Amino acid sequence: MSTATPFEIGIFTFGELTKDADGRPISAAQRLSDVLEWARMADQAGLDVFGVGEHHRDDFAITSPQMVLSAVAAQTNRIRLTSTVTVLSSADPVRVFEDFATLDLLSQGRAEITAGRGAYVESFPLFGQPLDRYDEYFDDRLNLLLQIREQNPVTWAGTTRAPLHEAGIWPRPIQDDLPIWIAVGGTPGSVVRAATKGLPLYLAILGEPERFAPLADLYRHTAEEMGREPQRIGVTSHFYTEPTSQGARNTFFPHYSSYIGQNMPRPGRLDRQALEAWAGPRGALFAGSPAEIIDKILWEHEILGHTRFLAQVGLGGLSQRDTLASIELLATEILPAVRAATHALV
Repeated sequence: MSTATPFEIGIFTFGELTKDADGRPISAAQRLSDVLEWARMADQAGLDVFGVGEHHRDDFAITSPQMVLSAVAAQTNRIRLTSTVTVLSSADPVRVFEDFATLDLLSQGRAEITAGRGAYVESFPLFGQPLDRYDEYFDDRLNLLLQIREQNPVTWAGTTRAPLHEAGIWPRPIQDDLPIWIAVGGTPGSVVRAATKGLPLYLAILGEPERFAPLADLYRHTAEEMGREPQRIGVTSHFYTEPTSQGARNTFFPHYSSYIGQNMPRPGRLDRQALEAWAGPRGALFAGSPAEIIDKILWEHEILGHTRFLAQVGLGGLSQRDTLASIELLATEILPAVRAATHALV
């Protein structure tokens, strides 16, 4: 399978505040300090993308991706900066565009937006949006965000916020076409929406990767039916690597188990057998040696055709030392091998 775009690899986080065995959570201040160090390491080691997500709960440190990314912009030089995701349904698209345009200026053209409906729904009552209009809010506000990107001033009318008439939206970003991706958890309608609007797509893979192959095919087929060139597909997955497979899984298991039990939308219980299955050659979890990670990324590339992989790092209170070492291996061993292999397929 060919790709015109060099394969990109990056990292992201939601800033989880997982509690330790004594019931003590990581402090928000410490976690944000950790996140900045992860970003500096990713930038210096040569990764392509750094992202942070948005949650409004007491077990997460990041409510405003654009605020954290602005701090990252000041401490990095080349890495692209994205939200993962911006919960657009409960946000004002005017403010979202203004903030990310400002980030683009501060970072000299490195900003991206990833818009999503949100797997967690705590932001809806917090900001006064009714959950029974979940889809309506996303469609309406995505349309406005895209119109703001394309036009200035903007005249717009929708169903979820006040209309705009010849409204100037400032500042404008450095990038002529500020990238806006759509994040999808597995809903075909969301895939069709992204393809119809000509937007690149992230697949958040938590189940069997093979189940997402029809969604990738649907995305490309829908774009072609609309007379559009299919845009890029990215994949996001949980991640940890060490030089050996068993070393990686031994280190990661207690932390990942804590993450599954505390920070997921529907917390559950993870035993070691399940982790081994998820981390196997056809599972969704990227936890193992660099060689295993490389093979799994390339296998997913064969079935999905994606050109960007974002690894969710630092899960479950994993130590800063181990997280940084894992990020470095991702940049120095995994990225070059994946890029070389996918380039050979062009």
